[in-house]
Amino acid sequence: MFTNEERQKERTGRYGSSRVQFLQELVSQFQNASDEETKEKIVANLANFAYDPYNYTFLRQLNVFELFLDCLTDPNERLVEFGVGGICNACVDPTNAAVVIQCDGIPLVIQCLSSPVRNTVSYALGALYYLCNPSTEEKILKPEVVEVIEKFADAGAVNVSFRNLARAFLDKHVAKIV
Repeated sequence: MFTNEERQKERTGRYGSSRVQFLQELVSQFQNASDEETKEKIVANLANFAYDPYNYTFLRQLNVFELFLDCLTDPNERLVEFGVGGICNACVDPTNAAVVIQCDGIPLVIQCLSSPVRNTVSYALGALYYLCNPSTEEKILKPEVVEVIEKFADAGAVNVSFRNLARAFLDKHVAKIV
C-alpha cells in the first residue's frame, strides 16, 4: 500500500523515526557493513521502499539510486538483483529515471539482461521499459539489445514472465520504429 503523510504519522507515532531518518540509517548501515549478507538485506529493504512514491524524494535526497547503480557492478549476484530491483521499482517516475540516466545507469541495467538470476533479468526488462524514451533510445535500442529482448519474447515456454515483459517492451518501443 502506498503511504502518505497522514499514514506515515500514524505508523511512526510521536516518538518514531521519520521516514527520511530511517532511510538514512539504512544507507549508513550499508556503507559501514562489511558482511555481504547484511548488505544484501539492506539493499533488499531499500528496494522495497523504492516502490512507493512517498519515498522517492527521500531516496533521491539520500542518493539511494546511485547506491543501487553501484550494486550493479558488484560481483555479488544478490546485490545486483536487489539493486536493479530498486531501480525497476522506482524508475516508473520520470524524475527517478532521469537520475538513473544521468548517472549513466543504462549500460549497467542492460548488462543485467545477461544475468543468470531470473529476477535480475525481469527487473532489468522492467527498468528498460521505463527508461526508454526519445532521449535514451539510441543507448537502449541498439540491435544487440533488441536481439536479446526479442529472444526473451520468444522464450515463452522457458519463462512466461520474460516473454510478457519483453513483448511489452518491444510493442511499446520497437514496433514504432519498424
